[in-house]
Amino acid sequence: MSFVEIDQVSLHFAGLLALDHVSLRIEQGEMVGLIGPNGSGKTTLLNVLTGHYAPDAGSVRLEGRPTGGLRPSAIARLGITRMFQLTRLFHRLSTLDNLIVAGCASGLGYHEAHGHADALIEELGLDEVHDEDAVNLSGGQQKLLEFGCMLMGTPRLAVLDEPFAAVHPIMREIMVRLIKDRHARGQTFLLVSHDIPAVIDLGPRLVVMNAGRVIAEGDVDSVLNDREVIEAYLGGAAA
Repeated sequence: MSFVEIDQVSLHFAGLLALDHVSLRIEQGEMVGLIGPNGSGKTTLLNVLTGHYAPDAGSVRLEGRPTGGLRPSAIARLGITRMFQLTRLFHRLSTLDNLIVAGCASGLGYHEAHGHADALIEELGLDEVHDEDAVNLSGGQQKLLEFGCMLMGTPRLAVLDEPFAAVHPIMREIMVRLIKDRHARGQTFLLVSHDIPAVIDLGPRLVVMNAGRVIAEGDVDSVLNDREVIEAYLGGAAA
């Protein structure tokens, strides 16, 4: 039994097949990179995994327990937390308070959440905006803050959807460093990103989607040299 099992999941939108019998296994402590061209179904799959969409067919299990029918909040309480492409923060709360709210929502007491938040602010390099309302932070700082909010409760599975998009290289490196650090401590990650070098740097296992299907998975070298993967990205036959 795998830690997370996505089994033969299919989903239609108004007759369009968005996910076509997608299966994916994630083991505890793994770092899995999920890549693919725009429109390949990556974010849709994350929405099914985190309870935002209900699949038409197939199932999702966490340690053998079906999560179908559970609301996103209930799935989050099981330990699957997510960072979205577009930041979702409390804009009129400070950097510190956003982290404390995230910690308390994950089950921490106030004082414990406050201590975790202070430590994370330092790790994230957000000391200068410690008491600043989130609305006043730069786009990159807001990304870092949401990343920190996701880590506040030490999730069992951290799901990252394009965390490096439109982020300054320095802030990107902060996120990469923290992901590596948490992964070294046993944190499980599922990372969706168009930043292929970052995905390769972070983990040895890649899964590639195209047109709603998984077309390849395995170690980095074998996947990136797969003929169907090359065709999906280049739009033509592989040499």
